[in-house]
Amino acid sequence: MKDVSLLTVILNWRTPEMTLKAARAAAREMVGIDGQIVIVDNDSGDGSFETLHAAALNADWAEGRVDVVQSGRNGGFGAGNNFGMRHAMAQREFDFIYILNSDAFPDTGSIKALLDHMQAMPTCGFAGSYIHGEDDAPHLTAFRFPSVGGELEGAARIGVLSRALHTHIVPLPIPAETTRVDWLAGASMMMRRQVLEQIGLFDETFFLYFEETDLCLRAQRAGWHTDYVRNSEVTHIGSVSTGMKTWKRKPQYWFDSRLHYFRKNHGMVYAAAATLAHAIGTCLWKLRRVIGRKPQRDPAYFLWDLMSHFVKSTFRRTSREPSKTPSLTVRKEARQ
Repeated sequence: MKDVSLLTVILNWRTPEMTLKAARAAAREMVGIDGQIVIVDNDSGDGSFETLHAAALNADWAEGRVDVVQSGRNGGFGAGNNFGMRHAMAQREFDFIYILNSDAFPDTGSIKALLDHMQAMPTCGFAGSYIHGEDDAPHLTAFRFPSVGGELEGAARIGVLSRALHTHIVPLPIPAETTRVDWLAGASMMMRRQVLEQIGLFDETFFLYFEETDLCLRAQRAGWHTDYVRNSEVTHIGSVSTGMKTWKRKPQYWFDSRLHYFRKNHGMVYAAAATLAHAIGTCLWKLRRVIGRKPQRDPAYFLWDLMSHFVKSTFRRTSREPSKTPSLTVRKEARQ
């Protein structure tokens, strides 16, 4: 492996102790790699920044290469990671950028495995890890791009329909070996700087969800591919900052992000078709629940929220929503 530089960005939102655990694990795995860790506090407002800053200054594991910065606003996942990347790139150049969730902890050899893979595969734009829970159960983190068929299948959850639409199912079976995928969850993802310079950073219109999907799609359209690297393993708790596991109702930002993804990348007609397909699938699932006495799986009022959000958004906007996709090239200007 030739000498390369690596920037690791960890975003914190009111989980300082867990974020420090993730940073310690990353620092351990970056021994021998020329790099830096930037922890971005996304305007937690709970003393997180002060806690993280004090720990980074005094901890032996930090070795003077952990920088804690304050974003100044909670703009979401993409905006926070963008802030960290731009902050570090204004000071020096890095060949690769690694984003790590605050509740994700790289296992032994995981970061090096991603780095080795990306150097061996020069057309690979993004590479992600095999993610498992603390109980070693694998997490679904490899996916196909969303589509009208995928919206119908994912909402209906009916065996015969899933078999008919098997090439549209968004979650892929957990790969047993390193393989090419459409997109990866951003809990542990390495990115090539050259790709970000070409396509831009995360679209900050997305507050949370669909931002990785959009980024990987933009990379694919620019001629880069995304790989799932099986021998890079990361332990992930999941949903600590978002509270997704305890949602009683889908938040507004989920609907905003979903609709923005379809409108931006496929147009308004396709977005309408995808929303209708999801609604039809949800109705089919509700019918199946009644007939088969299946348990409730969707959050309360989901169908109403989905359709009312689409109708309101259509009346508010007559064209595609503007994207807020910062460029990475400002780093050169900032260093001058």
